[in-house]
Amino acid sequence: MKTNIPVLALIGLIVLSACNKRQTENQSSELEAKESIGNPVIKDLFTADPAAMVYNDTLYLYTGHDEQEEGQQGFLMNDWLLYSTTDMVNWKSHGSVLHTNQFSWASGQAWAAHVVEKEGKFYWYVTVEHATIPGKAIGVAVADSPKGPWTDALGEALVTNDMTTHTEIGWDDIDPAVFIDDDGSAYIYWGNTVCKWAKLKDNMIELDGEIQTIDLPSFTEAPWVHKREDMYYLSYASEFPEKIDYAMADSPEGPWQYKGRLNDLVPDSPTNHQAIVEYKDQWYFIYHNGKLPTGGEFRRSVCIEYLTYNEDGTIQKIEQTSEGVSKIE
Repeated sequence: MKTNIPVLALIGLIVLSACNKRQTENQSSELEAKESIGNPVIKDLFTADPAAMVYNDTLYLYTGHDEQEEGQQGFLMNDWLLYSTTDMVNWKSHGSVLHTNQFSWASGQAWAAHVVEKEGKFYWYVTVEHATIPGKAIGVAVADSPKGPWTDALGEALVTNDMTTHTEIGWDDIDPAVFIDDDGSAYIYWGNTVCKWAKLKDNMIELDGEIQTIDLPSFTEAPWVHKREDMYYLSYASEFPEKIDYAMADSPEGPWQYKGRLNDLVPDSPTNHQAIVEYKDQWYFIYHNGKLPTGGEFRRSVCIEYLTYNEDGTIQKIEQTSEGVSKIE
């Protein structure tokens, strides 16, 4: 069968144009900031797998989007949502700002993702299903603004399931989390059942060296690395149903010393996925549960609690509340 390359190219341009138009429409029709008191924070849609980033005095909250019908099984997730706040109570919705169909090599499933900024560019590391290589894969989108518009930075996956042979499952390359140290060095952490990490090159879209692993007790998924003062913290989902545990180190490369439980089981959801961020001199723990009316395992909702450190740098166990956090004056 003869392939009409110009026609295929035209179709690709039409699809890309439609995606960019959708992003522009979402941005131009942004809602006014709406007050949201208590947990869950986002109450009009089902949101999951939060990732937070602070930029120019604004906290940006990137989330997955659970679309599964009530009573149905399995995760139905096609895009990622964006919210922002300057006081932790009034939230502006920026709508759906990235969709799996913007990665031509992917076949859907918008699982956990993470956004970071480096030198004025924004990089969104996402979990998707690969269209031709069996299993989950990690892609990268790039933008000039934390709100987008976003484009595929590589035109192919950064990590595919055939690149890692630590387990035989097809979903071990999920939940990317990127940490940029004070000297500009960047690291990516990810995995299911095995925690993996690698350095990133300065361009943020290539691995720099071999993929390595971290031995963590009962590691399941959802690694997240942050730094406070001179200490590095690696939190992650452990066991199943999932709790959140954490470890500490003197370097983003470890060795990591296990410190214990950070967050217990959450209501109405066996998964547990966290983001930890400092904003306006206060640390926050952002996670999801299934507590919205009609919510549950495949219809989750983002919540926020305060995170507090002990004098020795360890973290106090998170208290899950319905009150959530207060407005920053």
